[in-house]
Amino acid sequence: MTSNAYNNNQKPDNSVTEEKDSSEEAQTSEALEPSPDPLAHLQAELETSKTESNEWRDRFLRKAAEFENYRKRLEKEKADSMISAKGAVLLEFLPITDVCERALKSFNDKTNQFSLEQYREGVELLYRQMLDTFARIGVTPIETKGQKFDPHIHEALAREIRADLEENTITQEVRRGYMFQNKLLRPAQVNVAIRPRQES
Repeated sequence: MTSNAYNNNQKPDNSVTEEKDSSEEAQTSEALEPSPDPLAHLQAELETSKTESNEWRDRFLRKAAEFENYRKRLEKEKADSMISAKGAVLLEFLPITDVCERALKSFNDKTNQFSLEQYREGVELLYRQMLDTFARIGVTPIETKGQKFDPHIHEALAREIRADLEENTITQEVRRGYMFQNKLLRPAQVNVAIRPRQES
């Protein structure tokens, strides 16, 4: 009875041996499997990068083309706007051109005898019409008579010694200046008063 028990206890454990064998076989098979090729891996990554690069390049080229078209469209719209604005201004002056043409035709008529007074009235009428046209488009003359000289809107051509006027008072307008939409279009050319020097 004791010998049987001893024999049972001395019987080797085959399950443990089998587990070790299977583990060793697995390690051996893993060692035998070939590792992935690093060159092939790099080539695959390179192809992926090329594909992405081409996609981004195509996107960039499309955006660049869209921007160029947008820029050209803006330039064309700006040019068209400038042409329209200039056309609107020129349209205001066409009636004055019509008056000049009629006046020149009437001078060719030998039966019409114009006096100097009639000629002066015609010029005054034309001048008033010109000023009215200026006013409609926002052009206004610069006041100079009795005004103080302002270098921002006046251009001094000469100085006049005047004891009856304060220093830098405008004495004469040589050429009229104009403002356009509250901005200087052309400065007024004027003569300016200076006080006479005090004799010591």
